[in-house]
Amino acid sequence: MPRVAVPATLLLAGGGHREGEVYVMERVPQHTGPETPLDMLNRPEAFFPFRPKKDGEGVLLVAKARTVTLTVPRPQAEDSVRLSAAKKATLEITLADGSTLSGWATLELPQHHSRVLDYLNAVAEPFFTIATSDGVLHLVNRAHVLYARPED
Repeated sequence: MPRVAVPATLLLAGGGHREGEVYVMERVPQHTGPETPLDMLNRPEAFFPFRPKKDGEGVLLVAKARTVTLTVPRPQAEDSVRLSAAKKATLEITLADGSTLSGWATLELPQHHSRVLDYLNAVAEPFFTIATSDGVLHLVNRAHVLYARPED
């Protein structure tokens, strides 16, 4: 199946940000449009391809388990009808290295289960999304989160 390149910044457990791109499928059966980087990270495969921007490095096959965050541009065409029913929750995430991420999560959960705790515990998938005001999505590996602080 053809792939689409998405610009991304990778943060691994060993530290250091790397600029480059990841590859997602043009189509997936679970929704319209291309696969999202979050879909790709939450697939069961243990590794994903990452092409660093730096010339001559070639493609790296990155272990998802050692990926702390993958930062990607927020999509231009988000499903506004679906998102209108969702709740935005502001939170701060503290990662295992002590760094923090502040932003918001879009909670698409039943109203009686719409706390940040419910969002973080809702699924067994390893990655979840934090959006920030600079127009990016941080795809965060749950295994590298020390704690989350709801700010609402």
